[in-house]
Amino acid sequence: MSIRAALVFTLALLTGIGAGVLSAVGGSPPTQCVLCGAAAFGLAVPFFDRLIAGTGPGDP
Repeated sequence: MSIRAALVFTLALLTGIGAGVLSAVGGSPPTQCVLCGAAAFGLAVPFFDRLIAGTGPGDP
């Protein structure tokens, strides 16, 4: 695993944990907190991948 991939997955994992914790603090049931964290993780991976790569949607 490259350093870039490790950084992307670490940032996405922290995002997912943060979203799950914030949902729990907001009073959501535990299953909904897990789903919120998983969704945040899934959306954060391509976001951080593109952010770290520094390429736009039209760049090769």
